[in-house]
Amino acid sequence: MVSMTGQKQIADSYKAAGRRRFGPRQRAAMSVLWEEPHRFLTVRQVGERLNAELAYTTVMTLLSRLYDKGHLERRLEGRAWAYRPVLSRGEHAARAMAAALHDTDDHADALLRFIAHLTPEEQQALRRRLSEGEAP
Repeated sequence: MVSMTGQKQIADSYKAAGRRRFGPRQRAAMSVLWEEPHRFLTVRQVGERLNAELAYTTVMTLLSRLYDKGHLERRLEGRAWAYRPVLSRGEHAARAMAAALHDTDDHADALLRFIAHLTPEEQQALRRRLSEGEAP
């Protein structure tokens, strides 16, 4: 059982995660990194895959800020930093949804309204996974 203090800490962490939404360039960079989530990519490699005419320093700043916010881990490869995501795309989405869920006192209502926005195929996939007791 989680104490009231523990519940507040969990709720605060979800809210903090919810405030960390990506801007368009950040979302594009994360998409590149999520294509090969277990591989470290250098600033140059990410820049080349972005298909945008961004300066090397712009990509470097973008990745450095994502690292500072806790979305990426990095290591030195020669003289260049290489980055990879801390969370999978699915884990990131789950945290964002949990942050939104914790903004309401009526979690069941919020979940039902969320499910109502899913396509029939997505609803069926959710039912199947819940009935199988599939854990993340």
